[in-house]
Amino acid sequence: MAVPPTPPGTPHPARRPTVRPSAVPGRRGGRLARCAAAALLAAGALAAGPATAATAASATDTANAPVSGTFQQITGFGTNPGNLAMYSYVPAGLPAGAPLVVAMHGCVQTANDYYRNSGWTKFADLYGFAVVFPQTDATNNALSCFSWFDATKDGRGVGEAKSVVEMVAKAESLYGSDGHRVFVTGLSAGGGMAADLLADYPDVFAGGAIDAGLPAHCATAQSAASGCQNSDQRLTPAQWGDKARRAYPGYGGPWPRVAIWQGGADTTVKPVNATELRDQWTDVWGIGQTASATRSLPGGTTESVYHDPNGRPAVALYSIAGMGHGLAVDPGSGADQCGAAGSYFLDTICSSYYTARFWGLDGGGTTTPSLPAPAALTATAAGTDSVALTWQAVSGAASYAVYRDGAKVAGPTSTSYTDTGLSAGTSYGYRVAAVDAAGTEGERSTTVTATTAGGTQPCYTDNNYNQVKAGRATQSGGLTHALGSGQNMGLWTTFTTHTLRQTAPGYFVLADGQC
Repeated sequence: MAVPPTPPGTPHPARRPTVRPSAVPGRRGGRLARCAAAALLAAGALAAGPATAATAASATDTANAPVSGTFQQITGFGTNPGNLAMYSYVPAGLPAGAPLVVAMHGCVQTANDYYRNSGWTKFADLYGFAVVFPQTDATNNALSCFSWFDATKDGRGVGEAKSVVEMVAKAESLYGSDGHRVFVTGLSAGGGMAADLLADYPDVFAGGAIDAGLPAHCATAQSAASGCQNSDQRLTPAQWGDKARRAYPGYGGPWPRVAIWQGGADTTVKPVNATELRDQWTDVWGIGQTASATRSLPGGTTESVYHDPNGRPAVALYSIAGMGHGLAVDPGSGADQCGAAGSYFLDTICSSYYTARFWGLDGGGTTTPSLPAPAALTATAAGTDSVALTWQAVSGAASYAVYRDGAKVAGPTSTSYTDTGLSAGTSYGYRVAAVDAAGTEGERSTTVTATTAGGTQPCYTDNNYNQVKAGRATQSGGLTHALGSGQNMGLWTTFTTHTLRQTAPGYFVLADGQC
């Protein structure tokens, strides 16, 4: 499964400074290959894919001056606590202010493998951005896997994560990259590290793509890596979101836009990881887990997109039927084709093309709504089963879209609406957007809430053990979380007591001292 070293390739763009680890690669293949991949991942602490900083390094790479259109090693990029190597590809004539992509190989791969096979250089040339290829090697991990499972190496300000962020800073210095358009992607262990980096450095990375990888901070020690790869961790979206949010305490956004790629027949990093990633990043964005839109793409791929509160893609999940463990490529000269097939580079669809477009690197960006959000939205409870809404008119609006708790409930043409058929004693959140004559929805307003009269919200005071036993809370890893809200209640023990209020069926919130 090891990939023999080949000469270095070509460089890519950069963004802000900070550090983080990665995951593992794979695809369709024989049973023997799949077994070997699984064994490698477990042995390397879940890092199946290309990887070895030393092998991809070139003995002649001594100068740091960028050589346009070539793949070269860059040295002296910082303190490098993760002991990584930095390679880059910079298109000829790349102007200052261009985006930067960080692309991380999988286990048993090198930076050169990723440069040659992933397809990223095609789009660097076409769309105009630089690419940085971090590389680890056997001195860090026996299988040259990025340490996505090690809290001493994949957290903010430490280890491999810090080394990667230092590479971003170096690239920004060398190439004049736009610090607001820095992206990170990775395969397998590299994907796991990419997820960690997105959580650790949301102030550095504007977006990411996790290919056959794992949720951010799924494991904090190598002993837990295999469980993440192979098993449903049975966490709620809120619990997954908390794992990402805890990586940079106090950070309030903006959050990276995340693409997730997963083979349906991957036995090295099971498909449940893609679901967990979807749950994690939709929760971080504060949006639901029901897709806003779906479509079929080449190679048996289904794209499911989850919009942010303004109707823009925040998370995208690409599920590829029948594909094993690896990065999806599609060799050829077509506009939507890229890469070269090989070990853990699987001929299905050009994932780099769709990821680049998802990030807006093709110049298309995200469509800006044409109309502003309605101002002065108010929500007033009108009895036990209705809420009256009013807002200011928006010039150019043909109608308005009214959203209750994230779901569209009405499309009035006036600047008021009464929402009926509600439950008594229940809180509801509302947003309104203007819609033009072409049916294009504008920015949504900020959320306002109203609570209908009447009704009661029962409270339950008990120890955490009994709260879980009664179905009002869940426990994982010795910690207790309120059912529905996912709020942390502390240790799963009879010695810790909390009061929970039920605000909706299957939804409880902490209410200590409030009932």
